[in-house]
Amino acid sequence: MKLAAYRFNLPEKLIASYPTPNRDDARMMVVDRTKKTIKHKMFKDILGYFKEGDVMVFNNTKVFNARMYGSKEKTGAKIEVFLLRELNKEMRLWDVLVDPARKIRVGNKLYFGDDDLLVAEVVDNTTSRGRTIRFLFDGNDEQLWKTIQQLGEPPVPKYINRPVEDLDSERFQTIFAKHTGAVAAPSAGLHFSRQTLMRMEIKGIQTAELTLHASLGSFKAVEVEDLTKHKMDSESLHIDQTCCDMVNGARTNKKKICAIGATTLRGLETSVSSTKTLNPFDGWTDKFIYPPYPFKICTSMLTNFHHPESTLLMLTSALLGYDFTFECYNEAMKEEYRFLAYGDAMLII
Repeated sequence: MKLAAYRFNLPEKLIASYPTPNRDDARMMVVDRTKKTIKHKMFKDILGYFKEGDVMVFNNTKVFNARMYGSKEKTGAKIEVFLLRELNKEMRLWDVLVDPARKIRVGNKLYFGDDDLLVAEVVDNTTSRGRTIRFLFDGNDEQLWKTIQQLGEPPVPKYINRPVEDLDSERFQTIFAKHTGAVAAPSAGLHFSRQTLMRMEIKGIQTAELTLHASLGSFKAVEVEDLTKHKMDSESLHIDQTCCDMVNGARTNKKKICAIGATTLRGLETSVSSTKTLNPFDGWTDKFIYPPYPFKICTSMLTNFHHPESTLLMLTSALLGYDFTFECYNEAMKEEYRFLAYGDAMLII
Protein backbone atom coordinates (compact mmCIF):
# COMPACT_ATOMS: atom_id res chain seq x y z
CA MET A 1 0.00 0.00 0.00
CA LYS A 2 1.04 3.60 -0.66
CA LEU A 3 0.59 6.63 1.57
CA ALA A 4 -1.45 8.39 -1.13
CA ALA A 5 -4.15 5.74 -0.72
CA TYR A 6 -4.95 7.15 2.73
CA ARG A 7 -5.45 10.79 1.78
CA PHE A 8 -8.89 12.30 2.16
CA ASN A 9 -10.33 15.68 3.10
CA LEU A 10 -11.48 15.77 6.73
CA PRO A 11 -13.72 18.80 7.32
CA GLU A 12 -12.51 20.76 10.33
CA LYS A 13 -16.06 20.97 11.69
CA LEU A 14 -16.03 17.20 12.24
CA ILE A 15 -13.05 17.31 14.63
CA ALA A 16 -14.43 17.01 18.16
CA SER A 17 -13.22 19.86 20.37
CA TYR A 18 -14.90 18.54 23.51
CA PRO A 19 -15.99 15.15 24.81
CA THR A 20 -19.68 14.33 25.08
CA PRO A 21 -21.35 15.37 28.37
CA ASN A 22 -21.18 11.77 29.60
CA ARG A 23 -18.56 9.23 28.55
CA ASP A 24 -21.04 6.82 27.02
CA ASP A 25 -23.10 9.45 25.14
CA ALA A 26 -21.12 9.11 21.90
CA ARG A 27 -22.54 7.78 18.67
CA MET A 28 -21.19 4.46 17.41
CA MET A 29 -20.99 3.14 13.88
CA VAL A 30 -21.21 -0.66 13.89
CA VAL A 31 -19.59 -2.30 10.87
CA ASP A 32 -19.68 -5.98 10.04
CA ARG A 33 -16.51 -6.80 8.12
CA THR A 34 -17.93 -10.08 6.77
CA LYS A 35 -21.40 -8.92 5.73
CA LYS A 36 -20.14 -5.42 4.77
CA THR A 37 -22.99 -3.72 6.61
CA ILE A 38 -23.08 -0.36 8.38
CA LYS A 39 -25.42 0.46 11.28
CA HIS A 40 -25.77 3.72 13.20
CA LYS A 41 -26.02 3.18 16.94
CA MET A 42 -25.09 4.82 20.23
CA PHE A 43 -22.11 3.67 22.28
CA LYS A 44 -24.52 2.53 25.01
CA ASP A 45 -25.66 -0.18 22.57
CA ILE A 46 -22.23 -1.87 22.52
CA LEU A 47 -23.08 -4.67 24.95
CA GLY A 48 -25.77 -5.90 22.59
CA TYR A 49 -23.00 -7.23 20.35
CA PHE A 50 -21.32 -9.36 23.02
CA LYS A 51 -22.33 -12.35 25.11
CA GLU A 52 -21.31 -14.05 28.33
CA GLY A 53 -17.73 -15.32 28.10
CA ASP A 54 -16.67 -12.84 25.42
CA VAL A 55 -13.56 -10.81 26.32
CA MET A 56 -12.84 -7.11 25.94
CA VAL A 57 -9.16 -6.21 26.24
CA PHE A 58 -8.33 -2.75 27.59
CA ASN A 59 -5.13 -0.70 27.64
CA ASN A 60 -4.79 0.44 31.26
CA THR A 61 -2.03 2.98 30.62
CA LYS A 62 -2.34 6.30 32.46
CA VAL A 63 -1.67 9.65 30.80
CA PHE A 64 0.52 12.11 32.69
CA ASN A 65 0.79 15.91 32.40
CA ALA A 66 3.38 15.80 29.64
CA ARG A 67 3.10 19.31 28.19
CA MET A 68 5.02 22.02 30.05
CA TYR A 69 5.67 25.67 29.31
CA GLY A 70 8.86 27.35 30.41
CA SER A 71 11.19 30.17 29.52
CA LYS A 72 14.68 30.19 28.11
CA GLU A 73 17.51 31.62 30.19
CA LYS A 74 18.59 35.21 29.43
CA THR A 75 16.05 35.88 26.66
CA GLY A 76 12.96 34.75 28.55
CA ALA A 77 11.51 33.31 25.33
CA LYS A 78 8.49 31.08 25.94
CA ILE A 79 9.26 27.42 25.18
CA GLU A 80 6.95 24.43 25.04
CA VAL A 81 8.52 21.23 26.34
CA PHE A 82 6.66 17.98 25.67
CA LEU A 83 7.89 15.11 27.84
CA LEU A 84 8.04 11.83 25.92
CA ARG A 85 9.74 9.38 28.25
CA GLU A 86 12.10 9.22 31.21
CA LEU A 87 15.49 7.92 30.06
CA ASN A 88 17.38 7.69 33.35
CA LYS A 89 15.72 8.17 36.75
CA GLU A 90 18.98 8.54 38.67
CA MET A 91 20.32 11.23 36.34
CA ARG A 92 16.83 12.71 35.80
CA LEU A 93 17.17 12.59 32.03
CA TRP A 94 14.11 12.92 29.79
CA ASP A 95 13.49 12.57 26.08
CA VAL A 96 11.42 15.61 25.02
CA LEU A 97 10.18 17.65 22.09
CA VAL A 98 10.67 21.42 22.17
CA ASP A 99 8.93 24.22 20.30
CA PRO A 100 10.27 26.44 18.83
CA ALA A 101 13.21 24.09 18.41
CA ARG A 102 15.49 26.55 16.61
CA LYS A 103 15.93 28.50 19.85
CA ILE A 104 17.01 25.56 21.98
CA ARG A 105 20.61 24.39 21.92
CA VAL A 106 22.76 22.10 24.06
CA GLY A 107 23.73 23.91 27.25
CA ASN A 108 20.63 26.10 27.42
CA LYS A 109 18.72 26.20 30.68
CA LEU A 110 14.93 26.25 30.81
CA TYR A 111 12.93 27.61 33.74
CA PHE A 112 9.44 26.46 34.76
CA GLY A 113 6.90 27.86 37.21
CA ASP A 114 6.77 30.91 39.44
CA ASP A 115 10.11 31.77 41.03
CA ASP A 116 11.75 29.22 38.70
CA LEU A 117 10.39 26.32 40.72
CA LEU A 118 11.99 23.83 38.31
CA VAL A 119 15.04 24.12 36.07
CA ALA A 120 16.16 21.87 33.21
CA GLU A 121 19.36 21.81 31.18
CA VAL A 122 19.51 20.72 27.54
CA VAL A 123 22.19 18.04 27.24
CA ASP A 124 21.68 16.63 23.72
CA ASN A 125 19.98 17.12 20.36
CA THR A 126 18.19 13.97 19.17
CA THR A 127 16.06 15.06 16.19
CA SER A 128 15.02 18.34 14.61
CA ARG A 129 12.60 18.95 17.50
CA GLY A 130 13.91 16.33 19.90
CA ARG A 131 16.15 17.09 22.86
CA THR A 132 17.43 15.31 25.95
CA ILE A 133 17.06 17.40 29.09
CA ARG A 134 18.22 16.95 32.67
CA PHE A 135 16.05 18.27 35.47
CA LEU A 136 18.03 20.16 38.12
CA PHE A 137 16.07 19.69 41.32
CA ASP A 138 17.05 19.48 44.99
CA GLY A 139 14.21 17.26 46.17
CA ASN A 140 13.73 13.48 45.92
CA ASP A 141 12.25 11.61 42.97
CA GLU A 142 8.71 11.71 44.34
CA GLN A 143 8.91 15.47 44.89
CA LEU A 144 10.29 15.97 41.38
CA TRP A 145 7.45 13.98 39.84
CA LYS A 146 4.84 15.94 41.82
CA THR A 147 6.42 19.18 40.67
CA ILE A 148 6.38 18.10 37.02
CA GLN A 149 2.72 17.13 37.30
CA GLN A 150 1.90 20.39 39.06
CA LEU A 151 3.55 22.49 36.35
CA GLY A 152 2.47 20.38 33.38
CA GLU A 153 -0.91 20.06 31.71
CA PRO A 154 -2.78 17.14 30.09
CA PRO A 155 -1.30 16.50 26.61
CA VAL A 156 -4.54 17.17 24.75
CA PRO A 157 -3.77 17.12 21.00
CA LYS A 158 -3.16 20.50 19.37
CA TYR A 159 -5.75 19.79 16.67
CA ILE A 160 -8.47 20.34 19.27
CA ASN A 161 -7.53 24.01 18.83
CA ARG A 162 -8.50 25.37 22.23
CA PRO A 163 -6.78 25.93 25.56
CA VAL A 164 -6.65 23.03 27.98
CA GLU A 165 -9.54 23.18 30.47
CA ASP A 166 -10.20 21.60 33.86
CA LEU A 167 -12.43 18.93 32.31
CA ASP A 168 -9.49 17.57 30.31
CA SER A 169 -7.75 16.32 33.45
CA GLU A 170 -10.61 13.86 33.92
CA ARG A 171 -11.88 13.22 30.41
CA PHE A 172 -8.51 12.76 28.65
CA GLN A 173 -8.06 9.71 30.88
CA THR A 174 -9.86 6.36 30.93
CA ILE A 175 -11.62 5.29 34.11
CA PHE A 176 -9.48 2.13 34.21
CA ALA A 177 -6.12 3.92 33.91
CA LYS A 178 -3.60 2.43 36.35
CA HIS A 179 0.01 2.59 35.20
CA THR A 180 1.50 6.01 34.44
CA GLY A 181 3.54 6.45 31.28
CA ALA A 182 1.40 7.54 28.31
CA VAL A 183 1.46 10.90 26.55
CA ALA A 184 -1.61 10.08 24.47
CA ALA A 185 -4.90 8.66 25.71
CA PRO A 186 -6.15 5.31 24.35
CA SER A 187 -9.14 7.15 22.90
CA ALA A 188 -11.47 4.20 22.31
CA GLY A 189 -11.37 3.52 26.04
CA LEU A 190 -12.56 7.04 26.84
CA HIS A 191 -16.14 6.00 25.99
CA PHE A 192 -16.44 3.56 28.88
CA SER A 193 -18.26 4.72 32.00
CA ARG A 194 -18.47 2.94 35.33
CA GLN A 195 -22.08 2.11 34.52
CA THR A 196 -20.99 0.41 31.27
CA LEU A 197 -18.38 -1.66 33.11
CA MET A 198 -20.99 -2.65 35.68
CA ARG A 199 -23.38 -3.76 32.93
CA MET A 200 -20.55 -5.78 31.37
CA GLU A 201 -19.92 -7.56 34.66
CA ILE A 202 -23.61 -8.37 35.10
CA LYS A 203 -23.77 -9.78 31.57
CA GLY A 204 -20.68 -11.92 32.11
CA ILE A 205 -18.45 -10.13 29.58
CA GLN A 206 -14.87 -10.51 30.77
CA THR A 207 -12.32 -7.69 30.93
CA ALA A 208 -8.63 -8.30 30.36
CA GLU A 209 -5.93 -5.64 30.60
CA LEU A 210 -2.53 -4.95 29.12
CA THR A 211 -0.34 -1.85 29.38
CA LEU A 212 1.00 -0.07 26.33
CA HIS A 213 2.32 3.40 27.10
CA ALA A 214 1.18 5.30 24.03
CA SER A 215 3.71 7.80 22.71
CA LEU A 216 3.32 10.28 19.88
CA GLY A 217 4.60 7.60 17.50
CA SER A 218 1.11 6.45 16.53
CA PHE A 219 0.27 10.02 15.54
CA LYS A 220 3.56 10.97 13.89
CA ALA A 221 3.20 11.86 10.23
CA VAL A 222 4.16 9.10 7.82
CA GLU A 223 6.83 10.67 5.63
CA VAL A 224 7.45 7.86 3.15
CA GLU A 225 5.18 6.91 0.26
CA ASP A 226 6.06 3.21 0.58
CA LEU A 227 4.48 2.08 3.86
CA THR A 228 6.92 -0.81 4.23
CA LYS A 229 9.64 1.77 4.93
CA HIS A 230 7.82 3.53 7.78
CA LYS A 231 9.18 2.88 11.28
CA MET A 232 7.04 3.25 14.38
CA ASP A 233 8.52 4.66 17.58
CA SER A 234 9.09 2.02 20.24
CA GLU A 235 6.58 1.98 23.10
CA SER A 236 6.69 0.17 26.43
CA LEU A 237 4.40 -2.88 26.54
CA HIS A 238 3.49 -5.23 29.39
CA ILE A 239 1.17 -8.24 29.08
CA ASP A 240 0.79 -10.45 32.15
CA GLN A 241 -0.22 -14.09 32.47
CA THR A 242 -3.73 -13.21 33.65
CA CYS A 243 -4.43 -11.35 30.42
CA CYS A 244 -3.00 -14.22 28.39
CA ASP A 245 -5.12 -16.81 30.20
CA MET A 246 -8.34 -14.86 29.59
CA VAL A 247 -7.61 -14.23 25.92
CA ASN A 248 -6.40 -17.76 25.21
CA GLY A 249 -9.37 -19.21 27.07
CA ALA A 250 -11.75 -17.16 24.94
CA ARG A 251 -10.03 -18.38 21.76
CA THR A 252 -10.29 -21.99 22.89
CA ASN A 253 -13.99 -21.56 23.66
CA LYS A 254 -14.62 -19.70 20.39
CA LYS A 255 -15.69 -16.52 22.16
CA LYS A 256 -15.34 -13.00 20.78
CA ILE A 257 -12.17 -11.09 21.63
CA CYS A 258 -12.53 -7.34 21.21
CA ALA A 259 -9.53 -5.01 21.36
CA ILE A 260 -10.54 -1.68 22.87
CA GLY A 261 -8.45 0.62 20.73
CA ALA A 262 -5.61 0.42 18.25
CA THR A 263 -2.90 0.42 20.94
CA THR A 264 -4.50 -2.66 22.51
CA LEU A 265 -4.67 -4.41 19.15
CA ARG A 266 -1.02 -3.63 18.41
CA GLY A 267 -0.06 -4.91 21.85
CA LEU A 268 -1.90 -8.20 21.37
CA GLU A 269 -0.41 -8.77 17.93
CA THR A 270 3.10 -8.08 19.26
CA SER A 271 3.21 -11.14 21.50
CA VAL A 272 1.31 -13.86 19.69
CA SER A 273 2.86 -17.21 18.80
CA SER A 274 2.64 -19.09 15.50
CA THR A 275 -0.10 -21.18 17.10
CA LYS A 276 -2.13 -18.01 17.73
CA THR A 277 -1.53 -18.10 21.47
CA LEU A 278 -0.99 -14.87 23.41
CA ASN A 279 2.21 -14.92 25.49
CA PRO A 280 3.33 -12.72 28.40
CA PHE A 281 5.49 -9.79 27.34
CA ASP A 282 7.55 -7.12 29.08
CA GLY A 283 9.55 -4.90 26.76
CA TRP A 284 9.16 -2.59 23.79
CA THR A 285 7.08 -2.79 20.65
CA ASP A 286 7.31 -0.93 17.34
CA LYS A 287 4.56 -2.99 15.71
CA PHE A 288 3.19 -1.29 12.58
CA ILE A 289 0.04 -2.86 11.15
CA TYR A 290 -1.14 -2.06 7.63
CA PRO A 291 -2.75 -4.10 4.81
CA PRO A 292 -2.41 -6.91 4.16
CA TYR A 293 -2.06 -8.27 7.68
CA PRO A 294 -3.08 -11.72 9.03
CA PHE A 295 -4.63 -11.01 12.45
CA LYS A 296 -4.09 -13.84 14.91
CA ILE A 297 -5.95 -12.86 18.08
CA CYS A 298 -8.80 -10.38 17.76
CA THR A 299 -12.10 -10.87 16.01
CA SER A 300 -13.36 -7.39 16.86
CA MET A 301 -12.11 -3.88 17.64
CA LEU A 302 -13.55 -0.66 19.05
CA THR A 303 -11.83 2.42 17.70
CA ASN A 304 -12.47 6.09 16.93
CA PHE A 305 -12.43 7.87 13.57
CA HIS A 306 -8.88 8.87 12.62
CA HIS A 307 -6.79 11.40 10.72
CA PRO A 308 -6.04 11.01 7.01
CA GLU A 309 -2.68 9.31 6.36
CA SER A 310 -2.44 8.13 9.98
CA THR A 311 -1.07 4.78 11.12
CA LEU A 312 -4.32 4.34 13.08
CA LEU A 313 -6.33 4.55 9.87
CA MET A 314 -3.96 2.08 8.23
CA LEU A 315 -4.45 -0.37 11.10
CA THR A 316 -8.23 0.01 10.83
CA SER A 317 -8.11 -0.75 7.11
CA ALA A 318 -5.99 -3.85 7.75
CA LEU A 319 -8.77 -5.29 9.92
CA LEU A 320 -11.78 -3.97 8.04
CA GLY A 321 -10.49 -4.05 4.47
CA TYR A 322 -9.28 -1.00 2.57
CA ASP A 323 -12.30 -0.39 0.32
CA PHE A 324 -14.85 -0.97 3.08
CA THR A 325 -12.92 1.30 5.45
CA PHE A 326 -13.31 4.23 3.09
CA GLU A 327 -16.94 3.37 2.46
CA CYS A 328 -17.43 3.63 6.23
CA TYR A 329 -15.46 6.88 6.48
CA ASN A 330 -17.44 8.47 3.66
CA GLU A 331 -20.62 7.45 5.45
CA ALA A 332 -19.25 8.87 8.72
CA MET A 333 -18.54 12.23 7.11
CA LYS A 334 -21.93 12.26 5.41
CA GLU A 335 -23.63 11.55 8.76
CA GLU A 336 -21.36 14.05 10.54
CA TYR A 337 -19.80 11.70 13.04
CA ARG A 338 -17.30 13.40 15.36
CA PHE A 339 -13.68 12.51 14.61
CA LEU A 340 -10.46 11.95 16.60
CA ALA A 341 -9.73 11.60 20.33
CA TYR A 342 -12.90 13.18 21.75
CA GLY A 343 -15.04 11.93 18.87
CA ASP A 344 -17.43 9.08 18.20
CA ALA A 345 -16.73 5.36 18.03
CA MET A 346 -16.56 2.65 15.40
CA LEU A 347 -17.20 -0.96 16.43
CA ILE A 348 -15.79 -3.50 13.98
CA ILE A 349 -17.34 -6.96 14.37
